[in-house]
Amino acid sequence: MWIDSHAHLGDDALFSHSQEILQRAHLAQMDAIVNICTDQKTLERGIFLQKNNPQVPLVLAAATTPHDVEKEGDAFFIEVAKAAAQKQLVAIGETGLDYYYEHSPKELQKKHLIQYFHLAKKEQLPVIFHCRDAFSDLFSLADSEYQSPRAVLHCFTGTMAEAKQVLDRGWYLSLSGILTFKKSDLLREVAEYVPLDRLFVETDAPYLAPQSKRGLCNEPAFVVETAKVLAELKKVSLETVAKQTAENARSFFCF
Repeated sequence: MWIDSHAHLGDDALFSHSQEILQRAHLAQMDAIVNICTDQKTLERGIFLQKNNPQVPLVLAAATTPHDVEKEGDAFFIEVAKAAAQKQLVAIGETGLDYYYEHSPKELQKKHLIQYFHLAKKEQLPVIFHCRDAFSDLFSLADSEYQSPRAVLHCFTGTMAEAKQVLDRGWYLSLSGILTFKKSDLLREVAEYVPLDRLFVETDAPYLAPQSKRGLCNEPAFVVETAKVLAELKKVSLETVAKQTAENARSFFCF
């Protein structure tokens, strides 16, 4: 019924009790989880969980986040390229730009984003973007180096104008538990505006637990709370949101 389009099951906060988490996801009618791998350890853990998880199907995406490209971007890019060539991945990501924290220099973030654009084109895979306070540069680099509609803005928190630019490029937006936060009125306006057939739902577990679970470690089963808010905004049934967002994710990730 549900697809969590973005979770980090290889994160230390989740991996040690991943079987219980996946059992709860199964009970919540989770049909699949897109597991995001951001370094060698989480990629190895993702492959392990994919092979040893009878409850919920997992598919893998991988890339170094913009936060970490200075520390490990070159080394992990080689491993991502290998995994993509071996058909272990359904997407490249999360990659992108983050000028809010700027844990890695801006020019280095751009360099690695361009590398991942080229890899995605070579392997014919979609791209999962992380973007914060950097949409202008993201759009500019994508227009010059990628030029494909196969992209999604994960955990979108941008403005209405930025959302429209995302849609203009044929990309998708993914909504996280932030949609449920009390102060997220502007994001709810964006969610109401964006057509349902251009949306995913995600947890970004273990981060960004929805409003009723604030302070807890997020997990895929919690995606339903975000979906309930989206259903209310769209004035459609929860089943409609489940069906359409799952269909969107399956079409995008090709599984």
